[in-house]
Amino acid sequence: MTERRKLKFSGSGMTASIRQGLEAVSPLLGAVQAEDGAPIDVERVEGRLEAGRDEDGRGYIRYDRPVHFFRALSLWMRHSRGDAAFHLVETPKFDTNGVMVDASRNAVPTVAAVKTLLAHMALMGLNQLMLYTEDTFAVEEYPYFGYMRGRYTEAELRACDDYAYALGIEIVPCIQTLAHLTEALKWNYAGKLRDTSDILLVGAEETYEFIERTIRAASKPFRSDRIHIGMDEAHQLGLGRYLELNGYRKRFDMMNEHLKRVAAIAEAEGSTPMIWSDMYFRLGSKTGGYYDLDAVIPDDVVRDMPKNVQLVYWDYYHTDEAFYREFIRKHKAFGSMPVFAGGVWTWNGIAPNYGKTFDTTNAALAACKAEGVREVFATMWGDNGAETNLFAGLAGLQLFAEHGYADAVDAEALAARFETCSGGGKLSDFLALSRFDETPGVAAGNPKESNPSKFLLWQDVLIGLYDFNVRGLPMREHYAALVADMADAAERNGPWNRLFRFYLQLALALREKSDMGLRAKAAYDAGDRLRLRALADELEPLAESIDALRKLHRANWLADCKPFGWEALDIRYGGVLSRLETTRFRLLAFADGEVASVEELEAERLYYDAPWVMSAGTLGRGRYDRIVTAGTFSG
Repeated sequence: MTERRKLKFSGSGMTASIRQGLEAVSPLLGAVQAEDGAPIDVERVEGRLEAGRDEDGRGYIRYDRPVHFFRALSLWMRHSRGDAAFHLVETPKFDTNGVMVDASRNAVPTVAAVKTLLAHMALMGLNQLMLYTEDTFAVEEYPYFGYMRGRYTEAELRACDDYAYALGIEIVPCIQTLAHLTEALKWNYAGKLRDTSDILLVGAEETYEFIERTIRAASKPFRSDRIHIGMDEAHQLGLGRYLELNGYRKRFDMMNEHLKRVAAIAEAEGSTPMIWSDMYFRLGSKTGGYYDLDAVIPDDVVRDMPKNVQLVYWDYYHTDEAFYREFIRKHKAFGSMPVFAGGVWTWNGIAPNYGKTFDTTNAALAACKAEGVREVFATMWGDNGAETNLFAGLAGLQLFAEHGYADAVDAEALAARFETCSGGGKLSDFLALSRFDETPGVAAGNPKESNPSKFLLWQDVLIGLYDFNVRGLPMREHYAALVADMADAAERNGPWNRLFRFYLQLALALREKSDMGLRAKAAYDAGDRLRLRALADELEPLAESIDALRKLHRANWLADCKPFGWEALDIRYGGVLSRLETTRFRLLAFADGEVASVEELEAERLYYDAPWVMSAGTLGRGRYDRIVTAGTFSG
């Protein structure tokens, strides 16, 4: 084991909180505090951070906000090797720069994982964390709220907040008070609260009693006086039970009336609210689109909005700085500066999409700087099962962080910063994870969010709904190359080797499975029973490979997340394994002449033609339930 570098801190800036935070980040930096350590003077300054060493060998760190100390320390550790004097100065570009972690799509990070993330964030210089919790926090009055979903207790959230505070990071509660509440509203207790299956019944007193209790429970564990109250994507607002009870109403009026009630509740609980802005733009668009530059929000609607609510402009899609600037100006027209939310694309499938992440982030944050936006954060969603590990997205957080302290981000500096702040991770290896979905047939950078690694893993060998899409493409060769690269990555990424061992096994499984259905169909169409028997024999080692993948996935999940939610992925893996056994049974029955045909292989393979599949530069993308069957799991 490499000996830790000894450091000795002194000066007026060494507060008790800073010293406590040092205990968290020092192991990540390979450092230890010692009386005989390298001397570093610490002091507070205004509006900047500095790290350096004088000609006489004495180090110094100067910082404004507490999180700047930890970023400056990480800079100091990187540049202080050797004896040369140096002097680094950075000026923060944003007042808050942070992360929103999805704790509602199955994966609820453990307190230990949240603390690990916070330590890495501090070294990066990120100073805000939002835990997106639709129903994954305890509300005493509603025992079914978050039942069996891994909900956080008040004590757990308070422990996270205490840890964050020592690192200079604010945790802002993030909940939903209008839509995105399918899991919360599915139980009988919520019968009087529902407009539709996922939207609250606006205007009902029971709704505001529910919201008051959830806001109180969500905000109580945290020091922050801010709260994110959601309100996005309420597409069917007022069109369910509300329509039956009250008739049709202008939805702008419904939004403002509801927002006033909820904002007043938040204010009474001591919190200043923010909301996603999309519903106002969607209601003002003739097409219902969020990013409609021709959307018109009437002046009276803007005037009637509560003034203590901040708008959050979320956009994970555009790569044109000019578009972001125009849309930021549209938000300014509401009378205040918006918060900007970008995306680290962890939600597209089993691996992050860094091509999309980098292209959108570089454009968006350049626009934010140009337009004077002072608050930004990166979202890390986990749609459709949270198949991608939270920490696989660390490189995207580093990109956000570096934008927070520079006009533009230098690629070489980004890699060096990432290695320091991640505790030894290699940026090139993390970025290589994009290649799981940036396959032959997919445009460079995967701009249309194709997810072949997901559909090739989960799709059925006999049914092969996506087989036509990948026909004639060298997928086996692509994933074989990834096997070699992931094998190297799994040996050189320190604490993240466990992640790369999973991705190594994923590449091994996809190498064998990616064209299995196509080969079975070709052999069947040729009447080659010997070849079908040989393919049947390949299915057993493939099943072993996928089960090994399942176990590695499980190990990573349980290392970072509560066990609740893993059952969904366990069932997915179990489905693959069961269907491989059935496929072998069916192929052997045909090869042995026990059946005259295999109806699944008789069927013609068609292009996967659905609204969410775009043809140019993509192989398609899909949710698990639409990947594995053309039928349905319910109804």
